[in-house]
Amino acid sequence: MRVVIAGFGPFPGAPVNPSGLLVTALARRRRPVLAGAKIITHIFATSYEAVDRDLPKLFTAKPDIVLIFGLAGKRRQLCIETRARNALSLLFPDASRHRPTRSTIEAGASGRRGHAPFAALLGAVRTGGFPARLSSDAGRYLCNYVYWHALGRVRGNRPLVQFVHVPRVRLSPQRPSKRHAPSFARLVAAAEALLIALIAASRR
Repeated sequence: MRVVIAGFGPFPGAPVNPSGLLVTALARRRRPVLAGAKIITHIFATSYEAVDRDLPKLFTAKPDIVLIFGLAGKRRQLCIETRARNALSLLFPDASRHRPTRSTIEAGASGRRGHAPFAALLGAVRTGGFPARLSSDAGRYLCNYVYWHALGRVRGNRPLVQFVHVPRVRLSPQRPSKRHAPSFARLVAAAEALLIALIAASRR
């Protein structure tokens, strides 16, 4: 089984992007259920050009699963995205300072619905106690853009594609409190549970 795990690098407003750190951390996990999987990792530069260039290369490996993470800094929960919107933000430039000149990704197209077992993924994450929910709004920025194009490459429900928004997390040890964000270690455990659920679904 081939599994692509991808995230993003820094972008304006996020000099450290936990989604990229998460990719590296997941690749280091050693669990029996992951032993038979070939893990391919990638961290996108946070630009439209990078997604256009790098995403097709990841699909040449003929993966069975494509799991992509991105940061949603204003959200407090891990969001399992169920739908990619045909939408682009005209307000926010990417890390290369490029700003889209149109508000849609493709002319005449509607939204694209994901095909992963969303309820099972949500249950896997919540079992570990990490705050999570399903979301039908992947935004209008690079996260939605990469999800749109990844779903567009699905043929006959393969590969199994899932995009996940992660909240800001504590990267350094702190004493927990109600006001603090979840720790990065907890995020890694939640993401691993989600990945294992995806692998189980792909094997059915």
